[in-house]
Formats: sequence, C-alpha cells, structure tokens
Amino acid sequence: MNMPAASASVAPDANRTQLRVGLGARSYDIVIGPGLLAEAGARIAALRPGARVGIVTDHNVADRHLGTVETALREAGLSPTPVLVAPGEKSKCFAVFEEVVDALLAARIERGDLVLALGGGVVGDLAGFAAAALRRGVDFVQAPTSLLAQVDSSVGGKTGINSRHGKNLVGAFHQPILVLADTGALDTLPLREFRSGYAEVAKYGLIDNAPFFAWLERKWQAVFGGGPERIEAIATSCASKAAVVSRDEKETGDRALLNLGHTFGHALEAGAGFSQRLLHGEAVAIGMAQAFRFSAAQGLCAQADAARVEAHLRSVGLPTRIADIPGALPDTDGLMALIGQDKKVSRGALTFILARGIGQSYIARDVDPSQIRAFLEVERQPS
Repeated sequence: MNMPAASASVAPDANRTQLRVGLGARSYDIVIGPGLLAEAGARIAALRPGARVGIVTDHNVADRHLGTVETALREAGLSPTPVLVAPGEKSKCFAVFEEVVDALLAARIERGDLVLALGGGVVGDLAGFAAAALRRGVDFVQAPTSLLAQVDSSVGGKTGINSRHGKNLVGAFHQPILVLADTGALDTLPLREFRSGYAEVAKYGLIDNAPFFAWLERKWQAVFGGGPERIEAIATSCASKAAVVSRDEKETGDRALLNLGHTFGHALEAGAGFSQRLLHGEAVAIGMAQAFRFSAAQGLCAQADAARVEAHLRSVGLPTRIADIPGALPDTDGLMALIGQDKKVSRGALTFILARGIGQSYIARDVDPSQIRAFLEVERQPS
C-alpha cells in the first residue's frame, strides 16, 4: 500500500516515520513511532533551547505519561509546568479555557516559550487554542496520546472549544511547531478510545484512497494489535492530512473533505451533551455511515458501497446508526437546528461531504434541508 504523495520520509530508525507539513516558514514535522515521549525534551530543546514549557494535559494522561515527559524536558534544560484539566469533551469550554490561560500566565509562559499539548483531541484543541490566544500567540507542540489525535486533530492547526450552540465553534487556526506521535502511548489506550480513533483512520480511505480502505478491511485486526500495520495506518492517515493542509490550510477549498461524517456526527455529539454516551470518533462513524446512506438514497453512489462502509465500521465495533446511541436525543427539529450551526454552513446553505463511491467523496454545497430532514426521519425509526 502506498502513502499519498506528501512530504513523507522514513527516519533513520526503522520504527520511525517522519512527515513534513509544508506551510512555508510555518512548516513542521510529524514524527511517528514508539518512545517519542521520552525524547520530547531533546526534540523540543532543539527548537526552543532553554524555554519554559506549559504542559497541558488531563488527569488520566498525567497518571500514565506526565512523569516521563517532565523528566525528559528537565534533562534537556527546559522548565516544565503542568496544567491539568478533567478528562473528557466537557473540558473544551469557556470556563476551562480561562483556567488554562490563567495557569499559563501564572507560569510566566512568554512568547519565546511554548505550550505542550499532552493528551488526546480534547487536550490538543484546548491547549492549541490557549497557545493561540496567550500573549496573542505562542508556539506549541502536539504530543498526541490517542489514536484519534495522532491521525487527525494534532495535525493541521485547528484549535478550539465548544459552545452551547455546537462543537468547535470558537477557536483559531494555529499550527504547531512539532507533532510527536508516540505509538507506544496507544498500548494503554482503552479499546473504546482506540476504536473511536480508528473511525478517523477509515475516513482517509473513504475520502479519496479506496486502496487504503480495502487494506484496512484486510488488516484492521493487525492495526488494533499493534506493530508495523499500526504505524503504517497512522503514517498513511497523517500523510493524507498533511497533503491536504499544505494545499488548503484554512479550509477554503478541499480541506473541507476531511469533515466527511462530521456534519451529522457533530450534531449527534451535541445532542448527546458532549458526554461519554457518544465519543467523537463514534459520532464520526455514525456520520460517515449516514453520509454514504444519504448519498445512496440520492442515487449518488451504489447501495453496495454504503453497505460496505457500514459493515466495516460494525466489524471493528463502531456504531453506525442513531439507534446505537444510548439515551435520549433531540427530535428531528433539534438535530436540524444543530446541523444548521455547522461551521460549513454559508449564509444558511447546508454543506455536506457526500460520496459517489468509496474513495470518491466530494463537497456538496446548498444541500436541500428538506432532504436531510426526511432522511433523518427515516434514520430515527427503529430498524
């Protein structure tokens, strides 16, 4: 299986892959492989020698990895200060954002210093936004410890928090200066969290890489098991995203394709109260299955493609239907209101990522809301 044409190269260590996100003066490396958290100090010191480092992490990740990272930073002559938040999506809010910024200011993080996001997607989004706002912008490093963060949210510079109106509606584009994706950190990830991240891996195949999706259908158990297949899946996903971000940093064009499944998924996440009832990747899995089912219902792709997508996501243990979400959700009007707050909405017109087939996703602008409403009515009926 070939990775997409992106600035990708294998580092001297055979267990490491290094990619480059090409953004001119703001280009940065993504390093993928085991043992990188223990090397964080040396790698960061090479970029910012002697810096103070505000480490934003959550309590669960801190228990597993904070000691390793703090030791590595101190041994490299850096001055770390941990800033801990509660785990979970609810930390992506105004109140916690204020607490993080205040703690970083108290730690005297200045423009020549940096913020280190140590954790999953929630921590990465929150810490990145705090870095973007702090003193009108300080540098930050992503050290993602979840599969979802390693293949998606740590790359590309999207940072932000949620609002009561919807997910990720407040934030900034702020690129990291380095991404350290320590695949060894995934060994302690709960299975549900790993599955959640896998939805974003499958997404890259569904967007524009049908051979990768077919490879995942054959190799997903090895990806879950670890070893070279896991690193290959992460590297392929990161190379796909790096290539798109290099072309379209601020989502004015085809970067929107990376939101396959997210318009439906974000509405379901918000409807579930950003809670443990529905993790982000689980919502994306349902959203991707819905995007293909809607596309098939509109005659855009074959029913067999929609069935194949659903079958693969179900085979790895991911939900694919609204009925798979425990507890109550808003009615159709409520879900439509949440969809209407999606970031891709332009002057009230709905934009969805739809598909003409596996690996053939496209941006559909001005989708008829009545068609979405009718589709959701059918989707909400018990199967």
